[in-house]
Amino acid sequence: MNIIATIHAEIDEVSERRAELWHRLSEGRNPEIVAQIKELDGKLASLWSEHRAIRARIRFGEPEHIVKRARAEERLERAA
Repeated sequence: MNIIATIHAEIDEVSERRAELWHRLSEGRNPEIVAQIKELDGKLASLWSEHRAIRARIRFGEPEHIVKRARAEERLERAA
């Protein structure tokens, strides 16, 4: 299984868990559940960030390579 599929699976699991907690929270305020939801929100943000970074690497290449290529193009433009 590739890394993007793994991340998607984890996002789905965390999202389902968060939905369950929101449902439990609708039954009555519970500080523990609120804390768990906040923790899961942070986890989801982290997973989506990782997902975006991997897709950008796949599409555009490694950041170091991109910077090297941009610097080389800049030198060519200055020399012209």
